[in-house]
Amino acid sequence: MLTLDKVYHARYILKQVIRETDVIHAPKINPEADIYLKTENLQITGSFKVRGAYYRMSQLSDEEKARGVIACSAGNHAQGVALAAAKNGIKSLICLPDGAPISKVEATKSYGAEVNLVKGVYDDAYAEALRLRDEKGYTFIHPFDDENVIAGQGTIGLELLEQIPDMDAVIVPIGGGGLISGVAFAIKNLDPRIKVYGVQAAGAPSMYNAVRDGQIECLESVSTIADGIAVKAPGENTFKYVSEYVDEIVTVTDDEISAAILALMEQQKLVTEGAGAVPVAAAMFNKVPVKGKKTVCLLSGGNIDVTILSRVIKRGLLMSGRSYSMMIELIDKPGQLMDVSRIIAELGGNVTSIHHERANEGSAVNGCYLRIVLETRNYEHIEAIKQALAKEGFKVLSSN
Repeated sequence: MLTLDKVYHARYILKQVIRETDVIHAPKINPEADIYLKTENLQITGSFKVRGAYYRMSQLSDEEKARGVIACSAGNHAQGVALAAAKNGIKSLICLPDGAPISKVEATKSYGAEVNLVKGVYDDAYAEALRLRDEKGYTFIHPFDDENVIAGQGTIGLELLEQIPDMDAVIVPIGGGGLISGVAFAIKNLDPRIKVYGVQAAGAPSMYNAVRDGQIECLESVSTIADGIAVKAPGENTFKYVSEYVDEIVTVTDDEISAAILALMEQQKLVTEGAGAVPVAAAMFNKVPVKGKKTVCLLSGGNIDVTILSRVIKRGLLMSGRSYSMMIELIDKPGQLMDVSRIIAELGGNVTSIHHERANEGSAVNGCYLRIVLETRNYEHIEAIKQALAKEGFKVLSSN
């Protein structure tokens, strides 16, 4: 049974283990709101997950500790369990999906855990972990659907109530729902006026669908850059707590998540993974009513796979109107390219790539096309450049 006493006990247990992460003011994220960031991406292991994992393991009996523990994870829970087990002198075996970022796999091993890579996604790793639990007698440390784990995550809610007691709302990522269950339980029981909003990736809306339809449903597949919240089905406990304590759940696209990751890097000098950036995406694109409200975005983790970072930045630039590509139809005569360049330069655009090609069959004999990639300030800047080109007689055929 989850109680406030249990959440406070978790905080006492965790006091010497985890970092009480800072809250940072971030007014540029959404100028119409008063946005703050709870930086769990700077937590030890780079994620909030160590809170629930450590508290869960602190409550094991000596016999359970002797048998060892097993867990499954997309990466962050794995590191939390591995570290908690090492600090408690417990053997740990972690099942991860074989597509987990190499950085997360290696980090898990570095904390002393044995890693078992399982073909498929998180849910496949979960099934294998349960099989090994039954076969070997390990204690299974669930990543989200366990009340001790939820209590550990709820300590973030207690910290927020002390750090920003006058907050109006908090926006929390949802995968399986353990984090938001703990945070919402703590906050709503101590200050019910505060709104708690949940955010899922549009490519993995399991809790969103479950709450909408009033029953737990399992997605056939999940697809999102936010691998930390790519969960096919919520837990029974988390579904219950989310249904009772969370005010609204929304979804954000991968492009919106990419834009949020980029904004956090540029504006706040913070690196977050996709799952950690979804609350910021929801605030940036007004998916929840934050206008005029003191709102906290919970950055759940910072363990982004650096090998995809350049792709995420590229998508973020496109989504934010910071990068733009277009194809312009020209007459193949001297001075055309110079005129296009002059128009773009006069308006402050920066050409980063250019490709000139002759017209295809069926086009004018003296026609040609110019493909240009621009560095721009925002969508208004893009529109001004397009209008200036049109005014000079150039025809923009397609863009982005």
